[in-house]
Amino acid sequence: MPFGYVSPEQEMRDKADFARKGIARGRSVVVLQYENGILFVAPNASRALHKISEIYDRIGFAAVGKYNEFEALRLGGIRYADINGYTYDRSDVTARGLANLYAQSLGMVFTESRKPYEVELVVAEIGDAPEDDQIYRLTFDGSVTDEHGFVVMGGVADTVAGRLKERFRQGMPLTEALDAGLAALTEPGGERPPVSQLEVAVLDRTREHRKFQRLTGGRLERLLAATAPAAPSAAPSTEPKAGAGEAAKPEGDSPATAPEGEIDTGSGD
Repeated sequence: MPFGYVSPEQEMRDKADFARKGIARGRSVVVLQYENGILFVAPNASRALHKISEIYDRIGFAAVGKYNEFEALRLGGIRYADINGYTYDRSDVTARGLANLYAQSLGMVFTESRKPYEVELVVAEIGDAPEDDQIYRLTFDGSVTDEHGFVVMGGVADTVAGRLKERFRQGMPLTEALDAGLAALTEPGGERPPVSQLEVAVLDRTREHRKFQRLTGGRLERLLAATAPAAPSAAPSTEPKAGAGEAAKPEGDSPATAPEGEIDTGSGD
């Protein structure tokens, strides 16, 4: 044997271990279906480096790992989508096609390069109905998994997925889905990240044309307020009750179940 020889099996194992360790250093990202689409939630203190973004009209992208590596993949996916949508038809750009493209790129880097990409990706496409939604998870070696319901990647993914499984159910409204995602990302007994350290976006099937939308600012604050646990009931009032001849005061309007706010264009604040 030549000096320094390493068997292909050992080399692949070493590369896989290297990539897994790099991915596990980051914070987890949660992608889950809700009543009207697909929700993306990621703890992210940076306002410039996004883990979640739009690829095309109905397609979203989420990633964990080294930013420069998954950003290069994201830009390549956008170029692929724009060229195919312009050359053929916009309906020809699909999450499945993007997943195959990413799988080829990741697999080639993993086998031919000395250093594999330290990334995991999710490519999600919104359909006309929940059963038409598509969520694909891609790992560092180019493997593709067709996911249903929810997917967790990065960090302590198995632990976060276990907590999310306890809360997830099909057809959840947006506020309940956001609450489930944040509860899964938060250690038991810990505090949830503030709005400034959260990156949240949706693929909303009820929107016209562009389905991707970032949830930021006041709208995200109102959604988080709707997910907060109810405050304990106040002590009984000592004021005298209204008499038989006095008219009872009407109760106020109940809060809206779907907080309204400025429509985000999907490009940030």
